[in-house]
Amino acid sequence: MIDKDFIKDVADKFLQETPMFLVDVTVRPGNIIVVEIDSDDSIGIDDCIALSRDIESRLDREAEDFELEVGSAGVTSPFKIPRQYKKNEGNEVEVLTKAGQKLSGVLKTSDNNGFVITITKMVKPEGAKKKTALEEDLSFAYDEVKYTKYLIRFK
Repeated sequence: MIDKDFIKDVADKFLQETPMFLVDVTVRPGNIIVVEIDSDDSIGIDDCIALSRDIESRLDREAEDFELEVGSAGVTSPFKIPRQYKKNEGNEVEVLTKAGQKLSGVLKTSDNNGFVITITKMVKPEGAKKKTALEEDLSFAYDEVKYTKYLIRFK
């Protein structure tokens, strides 16, 4: 079985000094290697091909057969690492908490421990005839949520 940490090290070294970063590496039975990358800018097919070739050049097909797939994190994929949260600060996100609450709001800040989203809720002040919008910041630790992902809205 091909070592996942070896693949991570190779990918991290390749991506160093670029706006791209490693999101995840999985090695499934049958030596099926899946490498997921993201970028602070954008990722093209040429970037994925270059990383794939670099990883493949460091593996020996004679010793162990493998299948290698290198791709970018999809726009609707849940965030997996803190750097993806940092990249999406200021964007609208959807959060599903482990308690089952689904929220949408703007990702305000993030760090290595968690993140803050600003949600807008409609409240009716006492004595008022109609509801007004009220913004509220909610803080979450990463282990309190099932997923957070970029929210796409078509208006």
